[in-house]
Amino acid sequence: MSRSTPAADEYLADTHVLFYLSDAVTQLLEHKEECTQFGLVPYFAEYFSSVKNGNHVLFREYDYVRATPHNRASFIRVFWRSYRQIGRRGDLLSSLEYMSLLQLLCPDFPVDVVQSAARIVLIDDARDCLISFSDFLYALQLQFYYQEFLDSVLLIYQDLLAGKKPNGVIVTTAAEQRPSVAAEGNGSDGVEPSALAQCVDALCDRFKRSRPPRSCVMEALQRTGSVSYFSFLMSLAKQESVNQTIGALPNKSDVLIDPEMDRELDKLIAQISVSPSSNSSGSAVGVLKDVQRKASPRRNIHHRRRMEVESDGSTEETDSSEN
Repeated sequence: MSRSTPAADEYLADTHVLFYLSDAVTQLLEHKEECTQFGLVPYFAEYFSSVKNGNHVLFREYDYVRATPHNRASFIRVFWRSYRQIGRRGDLLSSLEYMSLLQLLCPDFPVDVVQSAARIVLIDDARDCLISFSDFLYALQLQFYYQEFLDSVLLIYQDLLAGKKPNGVIVTTAAEQRPSVAAEGNGSDGVEPSALAQCVDALCDRFKRSRPPRSCVMEALQRTGSVSYFSFLMSLAKQESVNQTIGALPNKSDVLIDPEMDRELDKLIAQISVSPSSNSSGSAVGVLKDVQRKASPRRNIHHRRRMEVESDGSTEETDSSEN
């Protein structure tokens, strides 16, 4: 006889405990010799500690990184903390360069998510334009964390743009099922905000928690004239309430401030400065790898070794410009 209660089932669904337990056992079986030499109890303690601290997503496959809201928020936070120095230097990067940085953390991170985030900032499809770290970061957060909801909004928008009646029953579950952003049109296209608001309001009832706050969505559509899909997303990305709901990043005014990471970087830079083998061209990459090495759980050792080979020099292509 099952002793499960609705409250217990809801808790398990909300926290995804069974998902993490299944992954922990899978990783244990795949790396049995490496994990068991430290003992089963320490292994599980470290795994769930890394999940709690948000370091568990480093170097994992995209399907794992996007599997839960906590994973998505953790990945956004890891991306911010790993590359915050880019924003502090004032560097502007292209979407391809941001793609390279993301794939240092998640080797199969899809390019279409990056392109969509870039278009939130740029509105039209200007792929060669440079984007500030702060602007890209908050656009990526919105696109990545609420991807399924935004894909459904895009299909509704495309139907309205084509003069069709949106069916409003759209739930994408895989990257290959995502609608093409090319069909959105350029920044001059748009639909009536009231029509889009009515359809999106009904969509909010279906997505419940996996969407931005309804008040933020409606506020982004309270405008005169026409609204394009990416201008709607830009308005959402700028709202602090959306950022607070996700809980991965600080306020935009504080996005370049991270005292804990600064202390870690100061220690690593001090170590590099006294090392006779250190050189300026490789120091940034070395610092990043050392920080990631410290942050990642033991179970990622195979990914870590591979990434150390693949990532050398990847940030050296960055173009900088004066603000």
